[in-house]
Amino acid sequence: MRGPTARHVGLLALACAVASLTLAGTADAQERSRRFGRRGTPLPPVEDVDFSAFNVPYDGRFTFVRLRFTPDWAGWGGGGGFFGGVNYQWDHDYPRAERHFTKILSELTTLDVTVEASNILAADDPELSKYPVAYVSEPGHWTQTDAEVEALRAYLLKGGFLIFDDFQGSHWFNFEEQLRRVLPDLRLVRLDASHPIFHSFFEIETLDQFYYPYPPYQPSVFYGVFEDNDPTGRLLLIANYDNDVGESWEWSDRGFIPIDLTNEAYKLGINYIVYALAH
Repeated sequence: MRGPTARHVGLLALACAVASLTLAGTADAQERSRRFGRRGTPLPPVEDVDFSAFNVPYDGRFTFVRLRFTPDWAGWGGGGGFFGGVNYQWDHDYPRAERHFTKILSELTTLDVTVEASNILAADDPELSKYPVAYVSEPGHWTQTDAEVEALRAYLLKGGFLIFDDFQGSHWFNFEEQLRRVLPDLRLVRLDASHPIFHSFFEIETLDQFYYPYPPYQPSVFYGVFEDNDPTGRLLLIANYDNDVGESWEWSDRGFIPIDLTNEAYKLGINYIVYALAH
């Protein structure tokens, strides 16, 4: 996966891959037909929503997994909305973000990637153990049951890797509080560009180009947690604080976010996956 061709894939190649993304108009129309409800009406009970309706069975390929949770707040509209127009927080940018990312991941690496679908799983779903990487959006609104806490701890300690994304400002406090339930003795370490995760596929020499894509455009900071709190050991997770990598993936074909930022977001995502699979 890290041969000369892969190592030297640069901005031009990535831009070409992004340009190859096409709008799936028919699929989007079908997705919209699955939605229900409207603003001003009560939110549907979570137990009545089949979040796994679009999941695919495990078949050995790399499949993008998004963790779902009961948020501390949900409402109509906002960054989510795929499931009946309800914003469940964890569903921000779904499914366009993973649809675009897996296409780029498949085109630029030799990984065998599921590009036709992605999975949504709860932390205490036994199926999660089959997937080495999971993505968590909006951890500022993250809540967990005791069962989910125990399951997520086991997932991480058995080799799983988590990517936390799309949170900023005061959302940090809830993120850290919930994460400490999973790993009580954790030490969150600020990562710089020297860490191997930023060199696992693309050579990301600096992190200065990353920032939150909306006002006030604050610089992004990357944090990690290491096994046994040993910075020379295995990285269990990475947190994109003051960042929204998924947003850049989602809108990379629309021009809403600068192309240089979307390209860098794809580089981050690919590096995360390659690093996690190699460790």
